[in-house]
Amino acid sequence: MTGAGARERGRPARPSTGPGVSHRSALAPPVDTRGLTKWYGLVLGVNDVDLIVSPGLTAIIGPNGAGKSTFLKLATGQLRPSGGGIWLYGEPVWNNPGLMARIGYCPEQDAFYRRMTGYEFVTTLLGLSGYTRADSEAMADDALREMGMAGAMDRRISGYSKGMRQRVKVAQAIAHDPDLLILDEPLSGTDPVGRVRVLDAIRRRERDGKDVLLSSHILHDIERVTRNIVLIDRGRVIAQGDVHEIRDLIDRHPHVVRIRTREARRLAMLLAGDPNVASLDVEDGTVVVRTPRPDEFYASLPAVLSENRVPCTEVQSPDDNLDAVFKYLVERDGT
Repeated sequence: MTGAGARERGRPARPSTGPGVSHRSALAPPVDTRGLTKWYGLVLGVNDVDLIVSPGLTAIIGPNGAGKSTFLKLATGQLRPSGGGIWLYGEPVWNNPGLMARIGYCPEQDAFYRRMTGYEFVTTLLGLSGYTRADSEAMADDALREMGMAGAMDRRISGYSKGMRQRVKVAQAIAHDPDLLILDEPLSGTDPVGRVRVLDAIRRRERDGKDVLLSSHILHDIERVTRNIVLIDRGRVIAQGDVHEIRDLIDRHPHVVRIRTREARRLAMLLAGDPNVASLDVEDGTVVVRTPRPDEFYASLPAVLSENRVPCTEVQSPDDNLDAVFKYLVERDGT
């Protein structure tokens, strides 16, 4: 039995043994790379990276094309290193199925069976990982509800918005309670409510003693969950440490925020008097805001949307700001 009928009959408890259930090593770091290199033909995706990621939550940030996704694919065993190596909890990643069971992975790209419902999709992936039908159904239901998908989990994925698809991807990554959660741009395309759901789930795992590695190009979101960051540019690690150490660099450049809504002109009028807005434009159903104070603007935006009942399908911050900061860092370090 699948779907709502199975859930109404009651759900078995989460399994205490099985794929993905193990204890992380207290001695080895969650991620350890030595000379890690990946070539795509003549293109260098990751360049001689030596990196130790401490337990807890660490963010990898950088503009598009910096090498973030390549690094995470190496960490999840999807790519074989061209040189050097990468270890998770002291174990080599490549060709290590037992280690893969300890990882939860949310890819940046969509890869769905769109005729499936969200519930069927997550349940099927758990079944393919070795869980029983009953356990798969219970775990999928828990994860989707945590992502705020209770009312949509029995709808086909083909009818989901981008933000809903993102939450389903995060749900399948967290469903088996992995030791290490690896998230590639998990907030891309999410609406304000979806962002809160995803960020809360990330914080919850860290509080429970799990390790989280996530990539993003939106510094504001990163600051809400962790101070530990790794900056990557052109396949190289150019900085690692406390996020606040580079905050002043970011704030020297204007922040651009794109808000997609069916009522773009009305939202623009509502935001026109906001002291945190330097300028704004309306472009094809999108309000483009430039703000010198992104923290304050992001904090006030949900209230503006909800109090005025403005439908919002997506909030994005383009790469331009981080591109400028990375250019500054690269030039400063002479790399």
